[in-house]
Parts: sequence; C-alpha cells; structure tokens
Amino acid sequence: MPFAIALLVVGIELSPAHTVYTGPLLVATPALAAVTAGPKGTLAASGLAFAVSATTATYNQAWGSQQVYTNLFALLLVSVAGVTASRAMRTRSESELNQIRRIAAAAQDVLLRPVPAWLGPVRAASMYLAAETGAQIGGDLYEAVQTRYGVRMIVGDVRGKGLPAVRAAAAVLGAFREAVHYEDDLVEVMNHCAAALRRDSAVPGALDQDALLEGFVTAVVAQVPDDRPVVELVNRGHPPPLVLRRGKAEALMPASSMPPLGLEDLMIGPPEKSESCPFAPGDRLLLYTDGVIEARDRDNDFFALPEAMEAAPAGTPQEFLEELHEGLLRHTEYCLADDVAMVLVDRLDDEAGARAAGASSG
Repeated sequence: MPFAIALLVVGIELSPAHTVYTGPLLVATPALAAVTAGPKGTLAASGLAFAVSATTATYNQAWGSQQVYTNLFALLLVSVAGVTASRAMRTRSESELNQIRRIAAAAQDVLLRPVPAWLGPVRAASMYLAAETGAQIGGDLYEAVQTRYGVRMIVGDVRGKGLPAVRAAAAVLGAFREAVHYEDDLVEVMNHCAAALRRDSAVPGALDQDALLEGFVTAVVAQVPDDRPVVELVNRGHPPPLVLRRGKAEALMPASSMPPLGLEDLMIGPPEKSESCPFAPGDRLLLYTDGVIEARDRDNDFFALPEAMEAAPAGTPQEFLEELHEGLLRHTEYCLADDVAMVLVDRLDDEAGARAAGASSG
C-alpha cells in the first residue's frame, strides 16, 4: 500500500491533474509502512516518498514555495516517528515470540519428553517436528515406558490443530502413562486411552462443535516383552509400524481394521485383540505418524519411508532418526505440511539387554 500510494502520486503529478495537492498522501506513506513493513521497509518507503517529492517539485517548478518545504518537513517528522515505532513494534513482537517459544518448550518437556536411550531389551530414540512455524508441540503424541510387562510404546495423531489437539493429546498420553503399569492386556491400555479422550471431549468448551462431531485420534500401542523376541501391537486406525530386518523394511499390517479412538460406535465384529509379530535381536522397529508418509515433494509424490529406512546408514537409533529427518526435509524442501512424530527401537540380544538394564538401573 505505501508504494502504491507513491506511484499514485507520481501519476497525478505527471498528469494534467497535477494541480491536486498530493503532499498529505506522501506524508502518510512512511506511517503506513511502519505498520506492516518493518524498520527497513519503512526506511525504503520514506526514501521513495522523498524522491517522489523532489521529482515532482522539480517537474512542476515548485521549489521555493512554502508548500513544498512544509511537505518535506512533515514527511521527515513522520518518517522518523515511523521508523522508531516500527523498530519498537519489531522488538516487542520478537520478545513475545521468544516467550511463546519458551512456553512451548516447557510444555513439550512435560507432554512430549524424549524417550530414554535404553529401555529394558531395546535401545530407543524419539523425534517430534511441528509443522506450524514457531511451534514446538501440536497434535501428534508419543511415549515409551519400561514396565513389568516389557517396554510399552504409543504413537498417535489427533485430528485437528491448535490447543484442542494439544489437549486431546495430553488426555491420551496421561491415560497411557497410568494404564501401562497396571493393565496386563494391551487392549485394555488402549481402552483407557479411548475413555480418557471421551471424558475430555465431554468437558464443556474443551472442543469446538466440529471437533465434537468428528474428533478422533489414530493410535498404535506396541509392547516388547523382556523374554520373547516379538512385538505385540494394537492398532486403532494408525499407519502400520515398520520393521527393518536384514536391510528390508516390512509393514506390520493389522489383521483386522479397527476405528480410531473416539469412533468406537463404528466398531463391527468381536472385540479387538493384540497381535504378535516377530521382533528378533538386530531388528529395528519404527512407529510414526502420517505426517511422515504423507509428506509430498514439488511433484506431489509421497515420501517413500520404507525405501528411506533401507537406504539409511546403520547407527544408533538417534542417528537413524536424524537421517530420516534430513531425508524428509529434503523431500519437502524444508516445508512440512503436517506434524511429524517418530519412535524407533532396536531389539538387543539377551546379553546386551542385561548390560543395558544394569547400566540404566545404576
């Protein structure tokens, strides 16, 4: 708008309508720029306004008139005030943004804390990437906990964005962290998460009307027992985990399709049961959200996660996740459209698992 006004003034002054007094329009140019363009933009708008004033005064042979000098003096005052105000607004905005980021970081430490590097018979790592600029938490969730039943993990994705999604994620995570230590049946752990989501959705004002009608959470819960080379899974509408075994990635597809949390009314058939899949020492298990596999490049092609896992160099779980992270960002040209959460675990042999357990307990 400020630069459009300057061009308008040039058009008026160089036309037969140059008798119209355009000084107030030019004086308003740096003031408008201060609102939206920042300090550098305000300086540029002020410089343009002075250049237009000098050019039109020369073209119309108006130098020496009181009107020209009054206009230039007013333009100088507004320019100084505009640059000062714009700098103050920029400083205040940066301070508020930094405060929001600190609050988000503190909330992330509570809601999405990094998983321990050693958990019983597995090595583990986690990663969370928020798609929203400046944000650190969103609607994706994850957790990994060592229990008397083995290592139990959850990865989920809340429908929607913003604070309602964060609140739903907190409800599901809170129920999971409590139930994993007391429920021996993995299905009951998932049922506790579903019940917590229903209770949270019933709170007046917790969700908007659309979320109340269509809100749900996709989730997968996994368990790695200490004494058996398997992984047990309960999948509620979530992308299937991937197992990397001898350099080949395999999707652990559920035998039956179950609706996400919050959509229990759509269940058909007998109650769900946990499913067991081989997970031997040396295997690598990845739980992830759909923000990974639905990430697109400029040609609208999806990110090939299995191929990326097979191509990634061997390393620690954290190094492996960082390699997947870099590949994902390169694929999307560093522009994620959705939040991303990943949990990776390596199955250790009995001897390595015993050493890890002794180290973690010490």
